[in-house]
Amino acid sequence: MAVADELLAAYLDPEAKEMQHIGSYELPSATDVELVVEQCRALMFPGYAGPDIGRLPADGLRALVSARVSALREILQRQVYRALHHKRQQHLGRSDLECVDCGHRADAIADRFLARLPTLRAAVRADLRAAYEADPAATGVDEILLCYPGSYAITVYRLAHALLQEGALVVPRMMTEIAHRRTGVDLHPGAEIGAAFFIDHGTGVVIGETTKIGDRVRIYQGVTLGALSVPQGEARPAHGLRRHPTLEDDVVIYANATILGGDTVIGRGAVVGGNAFVTSSVAPGARVSGAATRTAAK
Repeated sequence: MAVADELLAAYLDPEAKEMQHIGSYELPSATDVELVVEQCRALMFPGYAGPDIGRLPADGLRALVSARVSALREILQRQVYRALHHKRQQHLGRSDLECVDCGHRADAIADRFLARLPTLRAAVRADLRAAYEADPAATGVDEILLCYPGSYAITVYRLAHALLQEGALVVPRMMTEIAHRRTGVDLHPGAEIGAAFFIDHGTGVVIGETTKIGDRVRIYQGVTLGALSVPQGEARPAHGLRRHPTLEDDVVIYANATILGGDTVIGRGAVVGGNAFVTSSVAPGARVSGAATRTAAK
């Protein structure tokens, strides 16, 4: 078929070589990364996530948890390895056999991440309590666990952020994109988010990679914490350069507000109303009306 020949020729185009992965070792599996997310949730919220748990004696429950940890480690290590090995092959410009160094790194990353699960569970508990206290419609934390998209997205973010901190590549972003598809919340794993964070409703929320958020912050649906666009023709910003805003402790951002720019700081206790467009800093305790447009001085 002519179309097959044209596609094969396109695969050989050196200008588009990043668009195929042929003759190389396996990439991370979207299916297995989703399984990592669900296995983590099953360990953090037994009974609410994962298979049902009947009445088990203490030793039976311990055996079940141990088995789940072992299963999670096996699949997580493999996905972390695949991503590390893929990036190494890209850097070297060739396809290698199994990489011992990548394997050792994946082992260490998986073990360090698993050791953080109890601390991550405590952090998520604070997020769940914040959701319950902020939303009078919630009948209990059980309803939040079962139903609230914002809380699901925050939980996956906490897991992905920890994995990113431990040195994993690609897989953390795949995890948050799973939550994005399920909830409509686009939360980059590189963002830094403090304790007791609450996203109400969730749909359409965007939080960029270099965003910094303090403790006890609440945001509502449609909020964007984003970057100012790079003018056409200019170089990409250096990796790690702050491009997204800072929200200090106890900030509230109402629905469909847009806050942009790495120099933009929303001060402690400030409230930004719905539909506001903000590209300059807001003083602590200030109130920005939903009709306001605040831009930096030229």
